[in-house]
Amino acid sequence: MHSLAVGIIRKIIVIFIIALLASVTPCSALAKDVTISGSSTVMPLAEAAAEEFNLMQKDYVVTVSAGGTGAGILGIAERKYDIAMASRKVTEGERERFGDSFEEFFIGLDGIGLAVSDEICLAGVKGLSRLQVRDIYSGNITNWKEVGGPDADIYVISREDGSGTRVTFNENVLGSRDAETPGVDTVAMGGAEVKTAISGSNKAIGYLGFNYLGGGVAGIAFNGVTPTYENIKLDLYELQRHLYFYTYGKPSAGAQAFIDFVQGPEGQKIAAKEGFISI
Repeated sequence: MHSLAVGIIRKIIVIFIIALLASVTPCSALAKDVTISGSSTVMPLAEAAAEEFNLMQKDYVVTVSAGGTGAGILGIAERKYDIAMASRKVTEGERERFGDSFEEFFIGLDGIGLAVSDEICLAGVKGLSRLQVRDIYSGNITNWKEVGGPDADIYVISREDGSGTRVTFNENVLGSRDAETPGVDTVAMGGAEVKTAISGSNKAIGYLGFNYLGGGVAGIAFNGVTPTYENIKLDLYELQRHLYFYTYGKPSAGAQAFIDFVQGPEGQKIAAKEGFISI
């Protein structure tokens, strides 16, 4: 009788364990991955939105990595990722290379902040004209005293090849996406690295996303207009730009669900919280 009771108890324990495992595993086992890569500018928004999205539902798990707009677009064309983050539009060259199957989704507004070290701003450099910036990046102006600042060499920071921010800056400020910039001293990988380089210097200039301004990095006026939320929203600041998600072909169900979330009210609240301008 005793052995029979022990057998029954063992069976009950086994059944309980099986039931427990069944209740734990389906969500993680059945959840489908949605992979995102691309623009380091867009990444803070995508990461914050993914964290919230992953908590609110169990059908999909969104993972985000940076690499630059160009790398993200290449990644979706090669089917490595589901969504590309982009701080510019897909180019004609990319469409010629990969085909015209890109799907575009507008997710927010941003401004490329022309930024200097706090010391330079406090010394009197509150803004620069397009010509002055061109001359700095081309190496024609090398000392801050030439633009109303202190007698100090200008430490010039640019972004890496493949950066959507670099493409937009070159096109809108320097006149060509492939503009030569012999005045550049340092090439930074991503907006965070630009911010670190500027804030760690007392004589630097660089450009980076609006959400990176502050904390040792002073956003100055470009052609007389400062990069503020209102000026970007109202299209008064010339270096305003749209931010995008791209897919190659029709989005998967998971990709579409995440895109809908980011474009919706909750996602746009996250965009504003992360320092972007909501659509």
